Amino acid sequence: MLVRILAFLNLFISGATFASEQEKSAYDFSFQTIEGQLLPLSAYTGKVLMVVNTASFCGFTRQYKSLQEVWDRYRNQGLVVLGVPSNDFGGQEPGSLSEIKQFCELNYGIDFPMTTKIRVRGKAAHPFYQWAAQQMGAQAKPRWNFHKYIVGRDGRLAAWFASSTNPSAKRVSKAIEKQLSVAATAGR
Repeated sequence: MLVRILAFLNLFISGATFASEQEKSAYDFSFQTIEGQLLPLSAYTGKVLMVVNTASFCGFTRQYKSLQEVWDRYRNQGLVVLGVPSNDFGGQEPGSLSEIKQFCELNYGIDFPMTTKIRVRGKAAHPFYQWAAQQMGAQAKPRWNFHKYIVGRDGRLAAWFASSTNPSAKRVSKAIEKQLSVAATAGR
């Protein structure tokens, strides 16, 4: 009898843990800015986020230009582009944080927020990326640099786009505009 009660309690507790994981949103995660300050995503509550893992020496690096254009186009409507440098794919982001920041500013005029360099895949992936994979499934995991996640105003993942999809592609713009059209009061 005691074994059955313990098994039931374990199942109940596991279910409660699972439910709380399902209830998480992007706002439950934090990064560090490229300058080293804490960057809780909750600071962007009510905004639409485009979270992109980036690299300075990749065939897709010129997407920085499009990311900046998307940021310029939609920021006043509530979009935040967040660049997340990662060296996970092909060792294409080997530089220090100051080198990454300088590269982005000098070559692409980047002024959207950027984080410190992190892992975006595997067991050591940043918790945001682990959560995103749980929420959207294995097919939505980054497979290379410049993978894009769109987070709605409510903090829930709304869409993802593979590295090969340019940030200025029509379907990305449609996904952003759809999320921007949701009332700004739609927070958690």
